[in-house]
Amino acid sequence: MNLQANKDAGINLLFCSVGRRCELLKDFRKTLGDGVKIVVTDNSEVAPAMAFADRAYQVPLITAPEYIPMILEICKKENIHGVTTLIDPEIALLAEHRGEFEALGVVVFAPYSETAKLCFNKYEMFRFLTEHKINTVKTYGNYEEFLSAYEKGEICLPVFVKPRTGSGSVGARKIETLALLKQVTDADESLIIQELMTGADLDADVYVDTVSHKPVAIFSKRKLSTTIGGANKTISFKDERLFDFIKKALGTMEFNGPLDMDFFYQDGKYYLSEINPRFGGAYLHAYGAGVDFIKLIRENIKGNENPEQIGNYDEDVVMMMYDSVVIRKKSEIEAAIAGL
Repeated sequence: MNLQANKDAGINLLFCSVGRRCELLKDFRKTLGDGVKIVVTDNSEVAPAMAFADRAYQVPLITAPEYIPMILEICKKENIHGVTTLIDPEIALLAEHRGEFEALGVVVFAPYSETAKLCFNKYEMFRFLTEHKINTVKTYGNYEEFLSAYEKGEICLPVFVKPRTGSGSVGARKIETLALLKQVTDADESLIIQELMTGADLDADVYVDTVSHKPVAIFSKRKLSTTIGGANKTISFKDERLFDFIKKALGTMEFNGPLDMDFFYQDGKYYLSEINPRFGGAYLHAYGAGVDFIKLIRENIKGNENPEQIGNYDEDVVMMMYDSVVIRKKSEIEAAIAGL
Protein backbone atom coordinates (compact mmCIF):
# COMPACT_ATOMS: atom_id res chain seq x y z
CA MET A 1 0.00 0.00 0.00
CA ASN A 2 1.21 3.51 -0.78
CA LEU A 3 1.14 5.38 2.52
CA GLN A 4 1.42 8.72 0.73
CA ALA A 5 -1.92 8.29 -1.02
CA ASN A 6 -4.98 8.52 1.21
CA LYS A 7 -8.67 8.63 0.43
CA ASP A 8 -8.74 12.42 0.10
CA ALA A 9 -5.45 13.09 -1.69
CA GLY A 10 -4.91 13.25 -5.43
CA ILE A 11 -3.10 10.49 -7.31
CA ASN A 12 0.13 10.96 -9.22
CA LEU A 13 0.68 8.42 -11.99
CA LEU A 14 3.75 7.74 -14.11
CA PHE A 15 3.36 6.27 -17.60
CA CYS A 16 6.69 5.10 -19.03
CA SER A 17 7.32 4.91 -22.79
CA VAL A 18 4.03 6.69 -23.42
CA GLY A 19 4.44 6.98 -27.21
CA ARG A 20 1.15 7.57 -29.02
CA ARG A 21 -1.24 6.54 -26.23
CA CYS A 22 -3.02 9.90 -26.20
CA GLU A 23 -6.56 8.54 -25.90
CA LEU A 24 -5.61 6.41 -22.90
CA LEU A 25 -4.33 9.49 -21.05
CA LYS A 26 -7.53 11.32 -21.98
CA ASP A 27 -9.53 8.49 -20.40
CA PHE A 28 -7.52 8.76 -17.18
CA ARG A 29 -8.22 12.48 -17.12
CA LYS A 30 -11.92 11.90 -17.80
CA THR A 31 -12.27 9.47 -14.89
CA LEU A 32 -10.01 11.17 -12.34
CA GLY A 33 -10.36 14.81 -13.38
CA ASP A 34 -8.43 17.22 -11.19
CA GLY A 35 -7.68 14.31 -8.83
CA VAL A 36 -4.82 13.05 -11.00
CA LYS A 37 -1.39 14.32 -12.01
CA ILE A 38 -0.23 12.53 -15.13
CA VAL A 39 3.53 12.25 -15.56
CA VAL A 40 4.97 10.59 -18.66
CA THR A 41 8.33 9.58 -20.10
CA ASP A 42 9.53 8.71 -23.56
CA ASN A 43 12.81 8.40 -25.42
CA SER A 44 11.52 10.76 -28.11
CA GLU A 45 10.79 14.44 -27.51
CA VAL A 46 8.06 14.23 -30.15
CA ALA A 47 6.03 11.41 -28.59
CA PRO A 48 2.45 12.69 -29.15
CA ALA A 49 1.08 11.59 -25.78
CA MET A 50 3.46 13.97 -24.01
CA ALA A 51 1.05 16.74 -25.03
CA PHE A 52 -1.65 15.26 -22.76
CA ALA A 53 0.44 15.01 -19.59
CA ASP A 54 0.95 17.40 -16.70
CA ARG A 55 4.69 16.69 -16.72
CA ALA A 56 6.79 15.06 -19.44
CA TYR A 57 10.36 13.79 -19.32
CA GLN A 58 12.61 12.74 -22.18
CA VAL A 59 14.65 9.76 -20.99
CA PRO A 60 17.33 7.41 -22.40
CA LEU A 61 16.56 4.06 -24.00
CA ILE A 62 15.33 1.46 -21.52
CA THR A 63 18.58 -0.48 -22.07
CA ALA A 64 20.73 2.38 -20.76
CA PRO A 65 22.27 1.76 -17.30
CA GLU A 66 21.03 5.14 -16.09
CA TYR A 67 17.43 4.46 -17.14
CA ILE A 68 15.98 2.93 -13.96
CA PRO A 69 17.80 5.37 -11.63
CA MET A 70 16.29 8.20 -13.69
CA ILE A 71 12.77 6.70 -13.46
CA LEU A 72 13.16 6.29 -9.70
CA GLU A 73 14.31 9.92 -9.43
CA ILE A 74 11.20 11.04 -11.34
CA CYS A 75 9.08 9.04 -8.89
CA LYS A 76 10.69 10.88 -5.97
CA LYS A 77 10.49 14.31 -7.58
CA GLU A 78 6.84 13.95 -8.66
CA ASN A 79 5.67 12.02 -5.58
CA ILE A 80 4.43 9.19 -7.81
CA HIS A 81 1.89 6.71 -6.40
CA GLY A 82 1.67 4.26 -9.31
CA VAL A 83 3.82 3.40 -12.32
CA THR A 84 3.25 1.37 -15.49
CA THR A 85 4.70 1.04 -18.97
CA LEU A 86 2.99 0.98 -22.33
CA ILE A 87 5.58 -1.11 -24.21
CA ASP A 88 6.28 -4.82 -23.82
CA PRO A 89 10.11 -4.77 -23.54
CA GLU A 90 9.92 -2.58 -20.42
CA ILE A 91 7.49 -4.77 -18.48
CA ALA A 92 10.12 -7.18 -17.17
CA LEU A 93 12.37 -4.24 -16.28
CA LEU A 94 9.75 -2.71 -13.99
CA ALA A 95 9.06 -6.14 -12.53
CA GLU A 96 12.74 -6.72 -11.75
CA HIS A 97 12.97 -3.41 -9.90
CA ARG A 98 9.63 -3.73 -8.10
CA GLY A 99 11.27 -3.60 -4.67
CA GLU A 100 12.95 -0.25 -5.39
CA PHE A 101 9.67 1.30 -6.48
CA GLU A 102 7.74 -0.14 -3.54
CA ALA A 103 10.37 1.27 -1.17
CA LEU A 104 9.28 4.69 -2.45
CA GLY A 105 5.61 3.86 -1.91
CA VAL A 106 4.97 3.32 -5.63
CA VAL A 107 2.56 0.61 -6.78
CA VAL A 108 3.98 -1.19 -9.84
CA PHE A 109 1.25 -2.05 -12.33
CA ALA A 110 3.19 -4.87 -13.98
CA PRO A 111 3.39 -8.62 -13.38
CA TYR A 112 5.95 -10.29 -11.14
CA SER A 113 9.30 -11.18 -12.70
CA GLU A 114 8.80 -14.82 -13.72
CA THR A 115 5.40 -14.07 -15.23
CA ALA A 116 6.79 -11.02 -17.07
CA LYS A 117 9.52 -13.18 -18.63
CA LEU A 118 6.99 -15.81 -19.72
CA CYS A 119 4.75 -13.24 -21.39
CA PHE A 120 7.64 -11.80 -23.40
CA ASN A 121 8.85 -15.16 -24.71
CA LYS A 122 6.08 -16.77 -26.73
CA TYR A 123 7.75 -20.17 -26.92
CA GLU A 124 8.31 -20.38 -23.17
CA MET A 125 4.71 -19.29 -22.63
CA PHE A 126 3.55 -22.14 -24.89
CA ARG A 127 5.57 -24.65 -22.87
CA PHE A 128 4.24 -23.26 -19.58
CA LEU A 129 0.60 -23.30 -20.69
CA THR A 130 0.94 -26.83 -22.06
CA GLU A 131 2.46 -28.02 -18.78
CA HIS A 132 -0.47 -26.49 -16.89
CA LYS A 133 -3.03 -27.99 -19.30
CA ILE A 134 -4.24 -24.62 -20.62
CA ASN A 135 -5.44 -24.80 -24.25
CA THR A 136 -2.98 -22.91 -26.42
CA VAL A 137 -1.74 -22.73 -30.01
CA LYS A 138 0.71 -25.50 -31.00
CA THR A 139 4.15 -23.89 -31.13
CA TYR A 140 7.59 -25.11 -32.22
CA GLY A 141 10.90 -23.50 -31.33
CA ASN A 142 12.73 -24.35 -34.56
CA TYR A 143 12.38 -26.08 -37.92
CA GLU A 144 13.71 -29.46 -36.70
CA GLU A 145 11.18 -29.58 -33.86
CA PHE A 146 8.38 -28.72 -36.28
CA LEU A 147 9.54 -31.25 -38.88
CA SER A 148 9.51 -34.07 -36.33
CA ALA A 149 5.89 -33.25 -35.40
CA TYR A 150 4.96 -32.82 -39.08
CA GLU A 151 6.28 -36.26 -40.01
CA LYS A 152 4.26 -37.77 -37.15
CA GLY A 153 1.09 -36.12 -38.44
CA GLU A 154 0.75 -33.88 -35.38
CA ILE A 155 0.80 -30.64 -37.39
CA CYS A 156 0.18 -29.73 -41.03
CA LEU A 157 0.87 -26.90 -43.45
CA PRO A 158 0.27 -24.01 -43.81
CA VAL A 159 1.70 -22.62 -40.57
CA PHE A 160 2.33 -19.20 -39.06
CA VAL A 161 5.76 -17.84 -38.10
CA LYS A 162 6.49 -14.88 -35.83
CA PRO A 163 9.27 -13.59 -33.56
CA ARG A 164 9.84 -15.43 -30.29
CA THR A 165 9.91 -12.14 -28.39
CA GLY A 166 8.76 -8.60 -28.99
CA SER A 167 5.46 -6.87 -29.58
CA GLY A 168 3.13 -6.08 -32.46
CA SER A 169 3.04 -8.28 -35.55
CA VAL A 170 6.34 -7.33 -37.19
CA GLY A 171 7.83 -10.36 -38.97
CA ALA A 172 4.69 -12.49 -38.67
CA ARG A 173 3.54 -14.31 -41.81
CA LYS A 174 1.81 -17.41 -43.16
CA ILE A 175 4.05 -20.09 -44.69
CA GLU A 176 2.68 -22.58 -47.22
CA THR A 177 5.58 -25.00 -47.90
CA LEU A 178 8.33 -26.87 -46.06
CA ALA A 179 10.98 -25.41 -48.35
CA LEU A 180 9.98 -21.84 -47.61
CA LEU A 181 9.60 -22.60 -43.90
CA LYS A 182 13.16 -23.91 -43.73
CA GLN A 183 14.42 -20.94 -45.69
CA VAL A 184 12.85 -18.29 -43.45
CA THR A 185 13.68 -20.03 -40.16
CA ASP A 186 17.29 -20.61 -41.25
CA ALA A 187 17.53 -16.91 -42.08
CA ASP A 188 16.03 -15.82 -38.76
CA GLU A 189 16.51 -18.12 -35.77
CA SER A 190 14.34 -15.89 -33.59
CA LEU A 191 11.19 -17.11 -35.37
CA ILE A 192 8.84 -19.64 -33.83
CA ILE A 193 6.43 -21.80 -35.83
CA GLN A 194 2.77 -21.99 -34.88
CA GLU A 195 -0.30 -23.89 -35.96
CA LEU A 196 -2.38 -21.71 -38.30
CA MET A 197 -5.58 -20.99 -36.42
CA THR A 198 -8.64 -20.44 -38.59
CA GLY A 199 -11.23 -19.83 -35.87
CA ALA A 200 -12.55 -16.55 -34.45
CA ASP A 201 -9.83 -14.08 -33.42
CA LEU A 202 -10.68 -12.70 -29.98
CA ASP A 203 -9.28 -10.38 -27.36
CA ALA A 204 -9.93 -9.65 -23.69
CA ASP A 205 -8.95 -6.76 -21.44
CA VAL A 206 -8.48 -8.00 -17.90
CA TYR A 207 -7.71 -6.24 -14.62
CA VAL A 208 -5.96 -8.22 -11.90
CA ASP A 209 -6.45 -6.57 -8.52
CA THR A 210 -3.16 -5.62 -6.86
CA VAL A 211 -4.53 -6.45 -3.39
CA SER A 212 -6.34 -9.77 -3.97
CA HIS A 213 -4.22 -10.70 -7.06
CA LYS A 214 -7.40 -12.03 -8.69
CA PRO A 215 -9.04 -10.94 -11.98
CA VAL A 216 -11.87 -8.59 -11.02
CA ALA A 217 -12.88 -7.17 -14.43
CA ILE A 218 -12.95 -8.76 -17.89
CA PHE A 219 -14.07 -7.24 -21.19
CA SER A 220 -14.08 -9.58 -24.19
CA LYS A 221 -14.35 -8.61 -27.83
CA ARG A 222 -14.17 -10.13 -31.29
CA LYS A 223 -11.71 -8.58 -33.74
CA LEU A 224 -13.37 -7.24 -36.89
CA SER A 225 -10.23 -5.67 -38.38
CA THR A 226 -6.55 -5.63 -37.46
CA THR A 227 -3.42 -3.73 -38.45
CA ILE A 228 0.21 -4.17 -37.39
CA GLY A 229 0.18 -3.94 -33.61
CA GLY A 230 -3.42 -4.94 -32.92
CA ALA A 231 -7.13 -4.63 -33.59
CA ASN A 232 -8.67 -1.41 -34.83
CA LYS A 233 -12.30 -2.54 -35.08
CA THR A 234 -13.87 -4.81 -32.45
CA ILE A 235 -17.30 -5.86 -31.15
CA SER A 236 -18.05 -6.87 -27.57
CA PHE A 237 -19.45 -10.25 -26.51
CA LYS A 238 -19.86 -12.24 -23.30
CA ASP A 239 -19.32 -15.93 -22.60
CA GLU A 240 -19.05 -17.40 -19.11
CA ARG A 241 -16.92 -20.22 -20.54
CA LEU A 242 -14.35 -17.68 -21.67
CA PHE A 243 -14.44 -15.90 -18.31
CA ASP A 244 -13.84 -19.23 -16.53
CA PHE A 245 -11.03 -20.07 -18.98
CA ILE A 246 -9.36 -16.71 -18.26
CA LYS A 247 -9.60 -17.25 -14.50
CA LYS A 248 -8.06 -20.70 -14.84
CA ALA A 249 -5.18 -19.45 -16.99
CA LEU A 250 -4.40 -16.44 -14.81
CA GLY A 251 -4.49 -18.59 -11.70
CA THR A 252 -1.22 -20.19 -12.81
CA MET A 253 0.72 -16.90 -12.98
CA GLU A 254 1.31 -13.69 -10.99
CA PHE A 255 -0.16 -10.58 -12.57
CA ASN A 256 -0.67 -7.10 -11.18
CA GLY A 257 -2.98 -4.60 -12.88
CA PRO A 258 -4.17 -4.35 -16.51
CA LEU A 259 -3.43 -6.90 -19.21
CA ASP A 260 -4.48 -7.76 -22.73
CA MET A 261 -5.12 -11.38 -23.76
CA ASP A 262 -5.42 -12.83 -27.27
CA PHE A 263 -7.49 -15.94 -27.99
CA PHE A 264 -8.83 -18.09 -30.78
CA TYR A 265 -12.17 -19.90 -30.67
CA GLN A 266 -12.00 -23.04 -32.78
CA ASP A 267 -13.88 -26.36 -32.79
CA GLY A 268 -15.90 -25.32 -29.75
CA LYS A 269 -12.87 -24.50 -27.58
CA TYR A 270 -10.96 -21.39 -26.53
CA TYR A 271 -7.20 -21.29 -27.11
CA LEU A 272 -4.97 -18.76 -25.38
CA SER A 273 -2.51 -17.23 -27.83
CA GLU A 274 -0.68 -14.40 -26.02
CA ILE A 275 -0.77 -12.27 -22.88
CA ASN A 276 0.46 -8.68 -22.97
CA PRO A 277 0.56 -7.53 -19.32
CA ARG A 278 -0.14 -3.84 -19.91
CA PHE A 279 -2.95 -1.68 -21.25
CA GLY A 280 -3.75 -3.04 -24.70
CA GLY A 281 -4.14 -0.63 -27.59
CA ALA A 282 -7.83 -1.57 -27.84
CA TYR A 283 -8.55 -1.07 -24.12
CA LEU A 284 -10.25 2.11 -25.35
CA HIS A 285 -13.17 -0.14 -26.36
CA ALA A 286 -13.56 -1.48 -22.84
CA TYR A 287 -13.45 2.00 -21.35
CA GLY A 288 -15.99 3.29 -23.84
CA ALA A 289 -18.30 0.40 -22.94
CA GLY A 290 -18.10 1.30 -19.25
CA VAL A 291 -15.40 -1.11 -18.02
CA ASP A 292 -13.28 1.43 -16.18
CA PHE A 293 -9.93 0.00 -15.06
CA ILE A 294 -8.91 3.51 -13.99
CA LYS A 295 -11.31 3.42 -11.05
CA LEU A 296 -9.83 0.06 -10.08
CA ILE A 297 -6.31 1.51 -10.20
CA ARG A 298 -7.41 4.40 -7.99
CA GLU A 299 -8.82 2.04 -5.38
CA ASN A 300 -5.74 -0.19 -5.43
CA ILE A 301 -3.44 2.80 -4.94
CA LYS A 302 -5.51 3.69 -1.89
CA GLY A 303 -4.93 0.15 -0.63
CA ASN A 304 -8.50 -0.99 -1.26
CA GLU A 305 -9.43 -4.35 -2.75
CA ASN A 306 -11.82 -4.13 -5.71
CA PRO A 307 -14.88 -6.40 -5.79
CA GLU A 308 -15.34 -8.68 -8.79
CA GLN A 309 -17.33 -7.09 -11.64
CA ILE A 310 -16.65 -9.49 -14.49
CA GLY A 311 -18.86 -9.19 -17.56
CA ASN A 312 -20.44 -5.93 -16.40
CA TYR A 313 -21.01 -4.46 -19.90
CA ASP A 314 -23.29 -4.74 -22.93
CA GLU A 315 -22.75 -7.06 -25.87
CA ASP A 316 -22.57 -5.85 -29.48
CA VAL A 317 -20.86 -2.56 -28.65
CA VAL A 318 -18.58 -1.71 -31.58
CA MET A 319 -15.27 0.15 -31.48
CA MET A 320 -14.01 1.84 -34.67
CA MET A 321 -10.52 3.26 -34.20
CA TYR A 322 -9.23 6.21 -36.25
CA ASP A 323 -6.12 8.41 -36.40
CA SER A 324 -5.62 11.93 -35.06
CA VAL A 325 -2.70 14.34 -34.69
CA VAL A 326 -1.01 16.73 -32.28
CA ILE A 327 0.26 20.04 -33.70
CA ARG A 328 2.82 22.04 -31.70
CA LYS A 329 5.67 24.46 -32.38
CA LYS A 330 9.10 22.94 -31.80
CA SER A 331 9.79 25.57 -29.13
CA GLU A 332 6.60 24.58 -27.28
CA ILE A 333 7.62 20.91 -27.32
CA GLU A 334 11.07 21.69 -25.95
CA ALA A 335 9.64 23.97 -23.25
CA ALA A 336 7.20 21.28 -22.10
CA ILE A 337 9.88 18.68 -21.35
CA ALA A 338 10.85 18.73 -17.69
CA GLY A 339 14.42 18.44 -16.44
CA LEU A 340 15.72 16.42 -13.54
